[in-house]
Amino acid sequence: MQSEKRIFDDLAKVLNGVAGTVAGMGREAEASVRERAREWAGGLDLVSREEFDAVKTLAANARAEADALGKRVAALEAALHAKGGAAPAKAKPATKSAKGSA
Repeated sequence: MQSEKRIFDDLAKVLNGVAGTVAGMGREAEASVRERAREWAGGLDLVSREEFDAVKTLAANARAEADALGKRVAALEAALHAKGGAAPAKAKPATKSAKGSA
């Protein structure tokens, strides 16, 4: 009876050792895959989310400023025309032509 209990104890120790080894191998494989993915993504010249959001905000601000300046120029041309000056130019604003070339 004592020898059977000892066999089960030894078997439990072996199985615990195998489970620990398999878990360690899984963690090591996961770390290796993550490292390879980082190396691959690093070669793609990607930007971080923070950098993207910062540039997006700058572009939105620049666009808003360009629109405001366009309205201001239109108002000034209308005021000049109302005073009897030269007729407003029919040329497209610079922001519109720059938009098409970008």
